[in-house]
Amino acid sequence: MPANLTPEYLEAEQAYKEASTTPEKIAALEHMLAVIPKHKGTEKMIGELRHKIAKLRQEATRAHKAGPSRGPAIHQVEKEGAGQVVLAGAPNTGKSALVARLTHAKPEVANYPFTTRVPTPGMMPFEDIQIQLVDLPPLDPQYGEVWVPQTIRSADAILIVVDLAALELLDEIENTVALLDKAKIAAAKRDPLPYGFVEKPTLVVANKVDLPGARADFEAFLELYGARFPAVAVSAETGEGLDQLQRAIFNLLGIIRVYSKEPGKKADMTTPFVLQAGETVADLAGRVHKEILAHLKYARVWAHPSAPLAAGVKYEGQMVHRDHRLADRDVVELHT
Repeated sequence: MPANLTPEYLEAEQAYKEASTTPEKIAALEHMLAVIPKHKGTEKMIGELRHKIAKLRQEATRAHKAGPSRGPAIHQVEKEGAGQVVLAGAPNTGKSALVARLTHAKPEVANYPFTTRVPTPGMMPFEDIQIQLVDLPPLDPQYGEVWVPQTIRSADAILIVVDLAALELLDEIENTVALLDKAKIAAAKRDPLPYGFVEKPTLVVANKVDLPGARADFEAFLELYGARFPAVAVSAETGEGLDQLQRAIFNLLGIIRVYSKEPGKKADMTTPFVLQAGETVADLAGRVHKEILAHLKYARVWAHPSAPLAAGVKYEGQMVHRDHRLADRDVVELHT
């Protein structure tokens, strides 16, 4: 099947070939990944792009750990779990308090701005997987840490945290989006995506909904921004809305959980494989072992009882081909 690559993709590919530094190469590859047509003919290319990006990031991390370098400090956060989600926003919106509440991390929490100076990662449990949340210093045009935008570019998704009690609530989010835009990070859908930009799934987390009048402020916020960003109202203080936020973060990542089953045995329901939504039986086989992928004939799939029929599985143990798209919580038995 032809790839039908667009001029925008070819321009980014040329920029990658001409790039002389690792950040330039990563930026070009990210743009290629963002604008490449998504269909069967490009699945292998998409996988190769993701592999190149991951390899370059690992090389950058090793180079950073090898010794001091000139210029400002750069903090690399190694990805763990099912996905890496960074918390971005203005000073004193409650990012650290949210990370402390949702994970076992212990970032410094104080009622004054710029408490956070280095990234603080923590693992957030969601059902049977772990998602990495990273607390970052605030985005600020005058006092922000210069390495923060690159850390955001490397993440899988962004939570823009806003303070519902702030008098300048609307300015707060507009300033955050503007600073992301300046760093060539598209927090909202762009079509076409400008060259050099990377598009990141983004969720607005409206904190301090427990305060008087905050619920009405959130409804007003949704009227203005609901079409641009999905949003969840929470309270890091009381825990209100945090269950909804955890589910929203999982959905934001665009991932699915798939459980493997050996023929004649019970399925392993304790440690799912985490795939991107839209990935197939063949993608799962490659994750299990390259030999299984090479000799894969077919699979049997058991859909989760809550899955809609649109998932493509109508009865337990349905035989499917290698290009069958999997759904969240499918149980898959691979046959070679």
